[in-house]
Amino acid sequence: MLSTFGQQFQSVGGPVLVALALISIIALSATFYKIFQFFRMGVGRHKEARQLLAKWKAGDRDGALRESSASGHATTQVLHSTLSALALGPGNRDKAQRNAVHTATERLSAMASQMRILEAVVQAAPMLGLLGTVIGMIDAFGKLSEASGAVDPSLLASGIWVALTTTAVGLSVAIPFYFLSMWFEGRIERERVVMEAVMFEALETADWMPKTTLVG
Repeated sequence: MLSTFGQQFQSVGGPVLVALALISIIALSATFYKIFQFFRMGVGRHKEARQLLAKWKAGDRDGALRESSASGHATTQVLHSTLSALALGPGNRDKAQRNAVHTATERLSAMASQMRILEAVVQAAPMLGLLGTVIGMIDAFGKLSEASGAVDPSLLASGIWVALTTTAVGLSVAIPFYFLSMWFEGRIERERVVMEAVMFEALETADWMPKTTLVG
């Protein structure tokens, strides 16, 4: 099997297979980066934000502010942006919403980074596979046109093999990264929805907060 692929890399489809190998390495690196980034930003882990919001509602506002300010979770950081403005007084509701939207936009933008790399690979891999198909067929029919008399099927075999191999490799690269890209996009969208829910739930507390400054 390895010797067969070695022969393919040395054939007319070799450059295409090299290109597919390179973009698959790039996409794999981007995938590992996104997994690490999502873990570090606490994507999908909303328990902390819910607990701190409950603490704020229960009256422990200093504790909620202190703990939320030290968190690295994206949703908790949005909550902190909301609460820190509300803590200055219930009349700061508009400012609290602006702060929260600004923080959420920054965090969601960070989550979306490198996603274009995966999208580009998903689109480019099948196209490279198609290019290999065309190159293989050109090679096969080129040899056919040079043959005289009865056509030896072996003359066509190598070109057709290149065509089929590059197509299969292109699809094999594109399909897994397509589903990974969709999974990442789903996690980002879910995080956006939770951020909005937490922000508006925190803003609602301004309606029954005392008309005094809560923290200095």
